[in-house]
Amino acid sequence: MLSDKLKQAIRQAYKAIGENLTHFNPRRQQTLLIAEIAKTLAGEYSKDRKIITIEAGTGTGKSLAYCLGAIPLALSRDKKVCISTATVALQEQLVDKDLPFLKKYAGLNFDFTLAKGRQRYVCRQKLTQAVTTGSGNEPAQAGFTFAEKPDAKDIRTLNKMHKALLDGSWLGDIDSWETHLPQHIWHQVQSDKHSCLKNLSEHTHCPFHKARETMDQAHVLVVNHSLLLADLELGGGKILSAPEDTFYIIDEAHHLPKVTRDFSSASITLKGSIEWLTKLRDTGDKMAKLIKSKNAISPALKLGDDCQDLLVEMKKVLNFIEANANVYFLENESSSQSSNFAKNSKNDEQVYRFENGIIPQTLKNWAEDLQSLSKKSLSHLNKLYNGLIEAVKDGDTQMYVAEPLLAEAGFMLQRLENLQALWFMYAKSDSDKGAPMARWLEKTTLKRQDYLLSASPIEVGFTLENMLWSQCEGAVLCSATLRALNSFDHFRFQVGLKNNDGSQYQQVDSPFDYQNNSQLVIAKMDNEASAPDFTDEVITKLPKYLKQGSASLVLFSSYWQMNKVAEALREEHKLEIMVQGELSRQQIISLHKKRCDDNKESIIFGTQSFSEGLDLPGDYLNNLIITKLPFSVPTSPVEQAQAEYVTAKGGNPFMTLSVPDTSKKLVQACGRLLRNEKDEGVITLLDKRVVTKRYGKQLLDSLPPFSRVFEK
Repeated sequence: MLSDKLKQAIRQAYKAIGENLTHFNPRRQQTLLIAEIAKTLAGEYSKDRKIITIEAGTGTGKSLAYCLGAIPLALSRDKKVCISTATVALQEQLVDKDLPFLKKYAGLNFDFTLAKGRQRYVCRQKLTQAVTTGSGNEPAQAGFTFAEKPDAKDIRTLNKMHKALLDGSWLGDIDSWETHLPQHIWHQVQSDKHSCLKNLSEHTHCPFHKARETMDQAHVLVVNHSLLLADLELGGGKILSAPEDTFYIIDEAHHLPKVTRDFSSASITLKGSIEWLTKLRDTGDKMAKLIKSKNAISPALKLGDDCQDLLVEMKKVLNFIEANANVYFLENESSSQSSNFAKNSKNDEQVYRFENGIIPQTLKNWAEDLQSLSKKSLSHLNKLYNGLIEAVKDGDTQMYVAEPLLAEAGFMLQRLENLQALWFMYAKSDSDKGAPMARWLEKTTLKRQDYLLSASPIEVGFTLENMLWSQCEGAVLCSATLRALNSFDHFRFQVGLKNNDGSQYQQVDSPFDYQNNSQLVIAKMDNEASAPDFTDEVITKLPKYLKQGSASLVLFSSYWQMNKVAEALREEHKLEIMVQGELSRQQIISLHKKRCDDNKESIIFGTQSFSEGLDLPGDYLNNLIITKLPFSVPTSPVEQAQAEYVTAKGGNPFMTLSVPDTSKKLVQACGRLLRNEKDEGVITLLDKRVVTKRYGKQLLDSLPPFSRVFEK
């Protein structure tokens, strides 16, 4: 229960915020959210299930609501608050603006920090070695070699990074570095969990470990969904705070199912894996020699034997797939089996998806053996790895000698973990009660011909229930778009929540005056959006719609179409257009705002990623044009497997999966227009399917109550 003292503290904090926030209007929706979040997390609705899902429209002030609903309660109960977001923009807003303001004015005494994954930080020791190695003076201690030889510019960058890290002007994370860092350079110097260890003296001052220390002291952690999943996958409490001591706030929660699915999947290349497996035995032998202890002999010998067996089994799989390549990878896409594979136009790779996730029995038998062997190899390598760490700590082995080998073993451990995960998913028998695993093969020809084996769960609700909902002290899931077609059912199923399990659901409308401040125009178009002539019709009609406002954002569903339209309008109408991909997102926004501030017309062309997380308030956006309903074709093997599963159960995948998904994306896209209560503007939809198709009315009815105009 919420004590009177705590209720009073929350009210006082809200009042203080209002007094210090310019143009602050106490909003009924916001106070309702604060109360519902606090009551849910305090266990007033359910002692066991302190979970609330909230859809809060733009302008409801949900970040302030969840902070005030959760932080005072967490402080009073000695719990932590972990706010997880999907975008960097929201993280920055929380850390740079919302939380400092709350701490300053709300009378709440708390510390907060932005937590990032290890790979976002530089390893001080590796950077030092890279600088020395790159300069051409090979130091006695370095076992450092570049994967890609650095050129003079790269060496200058490394030296600049090293100097900035030492003088304290750079904190050592990739996001705060002033310019773009090339991936081939960053990969060489980023922190990794296998060699950048706090208990090794050379690494105690690494930026990652310093960041972790501030995390331990913080009451509020701001993370992204990937880091949250990484921690939960390790059992929770390994990177972040322990789930049982944490209130999780999952903002932009509509991304959670996909991020979880990506985290739960695995892929390996067959020839590539065979190559590194042939080197694994040698790595084990080198480690055993350095450890100088009899305890290292047994795991090294066992690792050698298991590696040999792994190679034998992997070669059987490779031979099997090569022998059946003409069955799996057909040259003629119109053949009867074309539904099981799709050409990937980018690299002309071929994909074969195992129907209903069922793989041949021979492959399943090998998968069982490979899963068992990779698990044993992992255990042996871990023993050697830990033995070498101990030898360094005890002073039996010098750090500079051990470090290159620890890094090498680290790569091998990660690869073995992935190998085991893949074969576990291939060996696993699918339950009749749930969806099968999606399993597929790809023939890759980028650098040489190889075969990529992949597996992914179709549904992840069960995973989230096991890792998060059943373990955490409490959780708030929120977004401006969680409902699909005005119902929470689709989202609830995706994330593993149930209607009657004690979880709470709340939908809060935006306070905006949609009727008077905005208009939704359904354009009269001759062509369906899928028709060949649609692009030409957009080119013809778009200039007219661009004149409706001074600050325009035009959203496309494909890069190809966007670029074709941009090229034509620049040529025929001499329009100045900023196109996604030609400049960085940040550059486009800055230039757009400058043009608007100078009272010049400004036009942005963007794709799906510009329909979310883009904040252009006031005069920065008054004319939004959506060329096409954001339907995504199930092109990935996982999406195809999901559609196949729905069909197998007697459902219609288009109505069950595509339409709800499109409904959410359309709401997101329309949400770009009104960002504040006084904003005004027009949304124009150039896709006649909202009028001609039976699902069109459902899509329109799930949008905010804009005043509608149907062009005749």
